Amino acid sequence: MGELRILAILPGGVEQREPWPSEIEFFRVHLKITGMAADDSRVILSPFSQLTESQKKAVALNEAARIFMDREGLIPEFPLTPAQEAAFASYGPMNARCATIAARLLSGDPTALAPTREQITFVRGLAAAMGVHADGLAG
Repeated sequence: MGELRILAILPGGVEQREPWPSEIEFFRVHLKITGMAADDSRVILSPFSQLTESQKKAVALNEAARIFMDREGLIPEFPLTPAQEAAFASYGPMNARCATIAARLLSGDPTALAPTREQITFVRGLAAAMGVHADGLAG
């Protein structure tokens, strides 16, 4: 597979690396996917992404948060709003849906929809644990 090239150390100490050739091919086929947590618990971003640099940083933070929660055993257990239930129904079990919402709230992704007080509390704790600011969270 060649030499692993680390591109950045993201919040929470999560590494971002270059995608392997097979992952580049995956991104080529799935152009709407801009980044993901790879099987080796590192973040990879699509080389085909048309996002701005600040949007790419938000995607990297989102994926780093998912890896960090898994690595540290931080399991978001909060209720979802009816709108979140509908929007994230296909995202797997409840813990996967909650982790997706928490990571998106942390990165400022509006697709997480309006957060509850419990979600804001969890994400503020996650932000503190990862060493990032969660200033954008109201509540």
